[in-house]
Amino acid sequence: MPVLYKTIQSTKENKDGAKLFHPRVVHTGTIGTAQLAKEIAEYSSLSTGDVKNTIDNMVTVMTKHLHSSESVTVDGLGTFGIIMRSKGKGVATSDEVRAAQALLLVRFTPSFTKNQDRTVATRALITGVKCVPYNKDAAASGGGSGNGSGGNGSGDGNQGENPLG
Repeated sequence: MPVLYKTIQSTKENKDGAKLFHPRVVHTGTIGTAQLAKEIAEYSSLSTGDVKNTIDNMVTVMTKHLHSSESVTVDGLGTFGIIMRSKGKGVATSDEVRAAQALLLVRFTPSFTKNQDRTVATRALITGVKCVPYNKDAAASGGGSGNGSGGNGSGDGNQGENPLG
């Protein structure tokens, strides 16, 4: 199944005063742990319950390590780490800095491999994805993801060739 996108117009003007158009992903649903465990079990010799228990334990162990200021790398997936994002204004001296001045967030960085010329060869979860324009009329009638334009983006917002595909 392809990644769906729709055309969005920027709310901010560029330096020439134009509000440009950009593609944005359309999310069509959310898969929970139970469904994920069921589908993983189909690829393995484990039961759905075994897989769900493993996922639950993975979250527990990852949380423990993230809370200890460690990053967690899952081979073939990527790296998780806690970052701080400052909220509001800074303070005048380093002695005044407090954790309460920041929000804690988990940052995920997908894993990737590089070619010999140092260009990115693969990026976890993204390499090989196909993008097609979202057609809400087709989706509402159960017609799926495409709009019959061949997936090159030319049928949506006069964008020409799909910049993502």
